[in-house]
Amino acid sequence: MSHPPTLPPAVPADMRLHDTPAGRVAVYRAGPEGGASTLPPLLLVHSVNAAGSVAEVAPLFQHHRGTRAVYALDLPGFGHSERSDRAYTPRLMTDALHAVVDLMCREQGVTAVDVLGVSLAGEFVARAQREAPQKLRRIALVSPTGFSRARRRYGPPGSTLGQPWLHRLLTRPFWSDGIYNTLTRPGVIRYFLQRTWGSKHIDEALWRYAVLTTRQPGAKHAPLYFVSAFLFSADINTLYEALDCPVWVSMATRGDFTDYQGKSTVEARANWRFHAIEGGALPYFEDLAAFTTQLDPFWA
Repeated sequence: MSHPPTLPPAVPADMRLHDTPAGRVAVYRAGPEGGASTLPPLLLVHSVNAAGSVAEVAPLFQHHRGTRAVYALDLPGFGHSERSDRAYTPRLMTDALHAVVDLMCREQGVTAVDVLGVSLAGEFVARAQREAPQKLRRIALVSPTGFSRARRRYGPPGSTLGQPWLHRLLTRPFWSDGIYNTLTRPGVIRYFLQRTWGSKHIDEALWRYAVLTTRQPGAKHAPLYFVSAFLFSADINTLYEALDCPVWVSMATRGDFTDYQGKSTVEARANWRFHAIEGGALPYFEDLAAFTTQLDPFWA
């Protein structure tokens, strides 16, 4: 039996495994310690897809580590975190965020942190902020879900868009491996990254890591919950509209994630700032300087 290739660290930094209520979670850490920076620690949260990992926020991790303590976690079911066969839901992901935020506060001797979430992870960040507003000072959302022109989501608290019948279908023993293997073929991963970029000129290092992380034991479990819509919050617009901390939003101008017509529900509020930043859904891979020129003043 062949063994999957070893998954290296997603960024060159200290990486530790922590036992949390959401299972074992991999956390990367770098940057000045304690009071060495005037800025609070920053947590980076990657998106959710078939090949998600800290590699998706690597440019931001490298940028911020020189000026402040920066952390990044592999969400449950991804990267070096636990990939066991269990239900993957917004509750599980938010519990992982709470655990890492508490860890950051203990290690850095602070009472609050800043958090940046990419795409669907922005929904988990918003939920965590509403549940612990005193611990999440400012949040940034990169290409967040929940703002398209489709019907707003004001479902019951904690509900999801999950389709149990679809998950049962996808996880049948006869073909679940085949479905997952098809979704994570190198060419398919490249195709979806090109749609994310809105261009064929994707980041090749991210593509290579994405292919590798999908080959790890247990890698199929979380993505099949994602495809079945269980990780999308049915109450996300209620959460967004309840946020009272400063919120910074980056909107893509190319690719599949350019519809933000739903921002009308919050854009007039003083605590929200929307920026249309040239590029795809991960614009900091294309022009890090242009992206951070817009973002860095928000943290300060």
